Amino acid sequence: MNYLYLLLNLGSLSIPFLFSFHPKLQFYKYWKSLGLAIIITMSIFITWDVIFTNMGVWGFNSNYFLGSKLLNLPIEEWLFFICIPYACVFTHYALSYYLPNTKLKVKTVKIISYILIILLITTLIFNSNKWYTLVNFFYAIILLLIVLKTNIAMLQTFFLTFLVMLIPFFIVNGILTGSFIENEVVWYNNSENLGIRLFTIPIEDSIYALNLILTNLALTEYFQSKLVRTK
Repeated sequence: MNYLYLLLNLGSLSIPFLFSFHPKLQFYKYWKSLGLAIIITMSIFITWDVIFTNMGVWGFNSNYFLGSKLLNLPIEEWLFFICIPYACVFTHYALSYYLPNTKLKVKTVKIISYILIILLITTLIFNSNKWYTLVNFFYAIILLLIVLKTNIAMLQTFFLTFLVMLIPFFIVNGILTGSFIENEVVWYNNSENLGIRLFTIPIEDSIYALNLILTNLALTEYFQSKLVRTK
């Protein structure tokens, strides 16, 4: 089933894309800001991806993609960094629109953030020799500190919407890592991670998801605020 990875990407994108034109949401008005965010975030994550693929930290099963590669990554992997961020940022804004009063207190956001940062730092101290854990968790620590400083209001809703986004994340990433199918679409070298799995998903992937989504969302909000000011 060499089109499985492509179907997962397109399936994740399809409904958010269609509902981007909903007269109440009008998410298409965020396209310029989100597009810039995706390009910048891709430049970070694709570089990371290429290096880790070449190092053997992770890799791809050729049975589940069409065969075309760019910089040793399947084209479907490139599409992942467009389709998944689009779907997740759309979900954040849709939930925020329909549930405008559902947000955490600033104090709660700070508590959650600093507890998470402490847990990440503690884990790194004892696992600094594992490349996926090291880079992933270090990135999350820096990212959380930056967003806490620059846009804590966004975290008041993001921590809640992220919990919702984890549901499709576990489904899509579960399939990618071998749930419900014979082999993995993406395999991991367990010597470079903690070796702890949530079903078939390395526990680091939940932090990776936070990094990917929060980077895109923070940049989207930044560019959108600049766009609004220029009008």
